[in-house]
Amino acid sequence: MAVGERVAIVTGGSRGIGRGIVGELAALKYSVVVNYRSDGEAAESACRDALTRGAPRSLGIRADVADLQAGRILVERTLAEFGRIDLLVNNAGVAPEVRLDLLNTTAESWDRVLGINLRGPFFLTQAVAATMIELLRAGTVVDPQIIFVTSISSAFASVNRGDYCVSKAGLSMVAQLFATRLADEGIRVNEVRPGIIATDMTDSVRDVYDRRIAAGLVPIRRWGTPVDVGRAVGALANDSFPYTTGEVFHVDGGLHLRKL
Repeated sequence: MAVGERVAIVTGGSRGIGRGIVGELAALKYSVVVNYRSDGEAAESACRDALTRGAPRSLGIRADVADLQAGRILVERTLAEFGRIDLLVNNAGVAPEVRLDLLNTTAESWDRVLGINLRGPFFLTQAVAATMIELLRAGTVVDPQIIFVTSISSAFASVNRGDYCVSKAGLSMVAQLFATRLADEGIRVNEVRPGIIATDMTDSVRDVYDRRIAAGLVPIRRWGTPVDVGRAVGALANDSFPYTTGEVFHVDGGLHLRKL
């Protein structure tokens, strides 16, 4: 392993926001583990792009973060390949397969969305944090970090996808909890909260939000991009905020601002 090599795990790193994050971390000379659930070709492409952007090494690891055993294997394989974990980016997430009124939300959709968006990241973070503490005590890593990618939906109510909103609101609290618990251990934890980002997840509502953004919904009148989110994660990963933990970094063009 190269001297000074830093290693990042990015869940859901093969597409969308995750891929934007992978590219920015690669440019910062992180070796990157691209976690993916099903699309191996997309993960391989993201790994190749990471090497082109400057990553010393990249590796795709298939694991469904909702499966706790798969999450543990993700950690074990990363350690076996790289010997360290300096950064975990909890990015993987799904929207409901069908948007339903709150009164019609199904248990199946609830379990799927919260399993991937909330339960999985909680227990993966638990496993990675324990590993980081051991690595810190051994002197293998210095100043490791955990970053949660949540959503504007953690604070904005959308009654046709309540399960998604609950999952992201819960994940925001998970970030606060781990920030509080891990500060004494020397691990900083922060949250990056994207707004309306142009990805495959938002393709189905593209026309609606084109009109709403043009009408002033977002003060900076454009869609956000995965690169916008990646740059925010990169600023944190590059140790630009060494005295900051438990903070929420909005990447939403000002959407969160209250205005009359």
